[in-house]
Amino acid sequence: MAGKTEFFIPDCFYPNMQRAGDEYISHEAICILNPSETDVTVDITLFFEDREPMTGFITRCPAFRTHHIRMDRLKSVSGKGVPQGVPYAARVRLSSPAICQYSRCDTTQPNLSFMSAIAYSD
Repeated sequence: MAGKTEFFIPDCFYPNMQRAGDEYISHEAICILNPSETDVTVDITLFFEDREPMTGFITRCPAFRTHHIRMDRLKSVSGKGVPQGVPYAARVRLSSPAICQYSRCDTTQPNLSFMSAIAYSD
């Protein structure tokens, strides 16, 4: 089966500022592609430079589907969201092999920027 069960994204950042009147908002997304016949549970842990990790970000990606996990909308099981304006890293653990991609859209400057990369997996 294609894919892995653990991925790492070392350079995450959700900006805490937004240009006034902009129709696009800055955001990040962890995208899962599940090419298998089995639903995948996605468990995300966030790591920081100056605080303990945040855990409990759990969602699902159905079989033969994609799931775009918007980090600005994601809540942990305790109701906490991803902090803004703080660099962090993410570990993504999957219950079955799948593919993981990370994307960031930054609208804090006049020319918005977009970055995307396949997450690291060993």
